[in-house]
Amino acid sequence: MDFIFFGMQGAGKGTLGKAVAEKFNMQIFETGGELRKLAQEDSELGKKIKSIIEAGHLVSDEVVMEIVENFMNHLEPGTFVLFDGIPRKVKQGEMLIDLLNKHNRNYKAVLIDITQEEALKRLTTRRICSKCKTVYPADYKNETCEKDGAELITRADDNSDAIKTRLNNYQTETVPAIELFADKLIKIDGLPPILEVREDAIRKLTPIINN
Repeated sequence: MDFIFFGMQGAGKGTLGKAVAEKFNMQIFETGGELRKLAQEDSELGKKIKSIIEAGHLVSDEVVMEIVENFMNHLEPGTFVLFDGIPRKVKQGEMLIDLLNKHNRNYKAVLIDITQEEALKRLTTRRICSKCKTVYPADYKNETCEKDGAELITRADDNSDAIKTRLNNYQTETVPAIELFADKLIKIDGLPPILEVREDAIRKLTPIINN
């Protein structure tokens, strides 16, 4: 069973996704990471992506799906995938569903559900590691990263106006994409502390993963 993770910015989607993937031995597909990885490869797809990036163009939905399919083609048999950050729009959602069906993948969508007010609060008070980019919530009191000791900073785009724009884009573009998965959607309450959210997610997803 593959999982497609959705969540408003600040919901903790990336953090929870990593925990779920580790628990169930899943491979994470994250578009940005795969783009950077492929751009360094001496393959036809890698050369295509590198030329698009170097030209300063956005990667089209069609090329994104090429990347997804390339990722799936290189999976070990029996490996499950956790999709993080895709689809972002309806067209991507429709294309992803077609691709998953083409490869006979069973899948569920997982929504980490928080309010827009909570998202705004979290995003304006969080800090990130200046080196490894690990995200720390407002209640983390140290000034340095617990992983590598680097300084914690506030992201330049974590200001109120920029955040409101990102949240509005989520509502107008991603929410309609989520609705494509309404009959396969599992909701996780993202408001409690992260450890409670993780326990709830593992409890809900455990009976589903091998179906």
